[in-house]
Amino acid sequence: MTAGRTEEAVTDVPAPRAAVAPGAEPRSLGARLLGPQRRNLWFWLFVGPFAIGLGLFTYVPLAWSVYLSFFDAHNTVSPAGSDFVGLGNYGAMLSDPAFLGSLGTFLLFTAFIVPATYALSLALALMVNRLRFAQAFFRSVFFLPTACSYVVAAVIWKLSIFNGVRFGLANTVLGWFGAEQTAWLSTTDPPWYWLVIVTVRLWLQAGFYMILFLAGLQRISPQLYEAAAVDGARPGWQVFRHITFPQLRATSVAVVLLLVINAFQAFDEFYNLLSDARGYPPYARPPLVYLYYTALGRDQNLGLGSAGAVILALIIAVATVVQARWFGLGRKEE
Repeated sequence: MTAGRTEEAVTDVPAPRAAVAPGAEPRSLGARLLGPQRRNLWFWLFVGPFAIGLGLFTYVPLAWSVYLSFFDAHNTVSPAGSDFVGLGNYGAMLSDPAFLGSLGTFLLFTAFIVPATYALSLALALMVNRLRFAQAFFRSVFFLPTACSYVVAAVIWKLSIFNGVRFGLANTVLGWFGAEQTAWLSTTDPPWYWLVIVTVRLWLQAGFYMILFLAGLQRISPQLYEAAAVDGARPGWQVFRHITFPQLRATSVAVVLLLVINAFQAFDEFYNLLSDARGYPPYARPPLVYLYYTALGRDQNLGLGSAGAVILALIIAVATVVQARWFGLGRKEE
């Protein structure tokens, strides 16, 4: 009786599926994308439109810009009928004093904005993190300028705060102390326009990096501060120097990388602050402003402008990789 039940149990076990032969025909691309039992269908339904838009409006224009940079393309985005110049546009850009001067403007702007934004955002994060009440309110207040358009902020700075006439806020405050009016955006000796450009960028982006530093501060274990207090560490600078700041190393590296990349891409505040009906002044031209006038100015040399854009993209990529390697981004901490 027992043997019979055992035979029935053995026969009830389903036979294993036959293994796919090595020479069997592989599944189609659509079947592999959808996955077994179409489990990836919803993934592609949600991600597909974004991926298509990203490819059409980002990667295709980038590839076309690289292709266009090898042609002498004037007043057209199609190289058909244009002369193939190879690396001629790249050589012309690298030997152009105006383009090299725009890179110098970027370096000067970076020297101002990167340390200033880093210090201000870190200070705001430290202050907000120490608050015992209304922390969410102050966090939102400092982060709110991030949602403002660069164009709108530049217009407010230009027409309301640093207006060159006596009705501007800055000149009004200076007038209270008997100082003369200053044409902030047209004075080159001393270059007061840098004060306007740096302050508007600080107001716009300090809140965003403050949030990054806040996230890093909240990841620090309170046990480290308790152990430091037991060892006799004094609160304040000593604790910040030996505990807080070293624990923010990864966040600091990410913030510096983003600041440098954003400085390379500066355009809106420069163009809307310094340009007027007469055009753009010959000073304080970052790379994107120079490329804008090269590609869309009077000559509309799109081949030369595309070559400059490729050079700028390569500089950003190299600078990012060098910084990442220098700071050890992604390296496991010992």
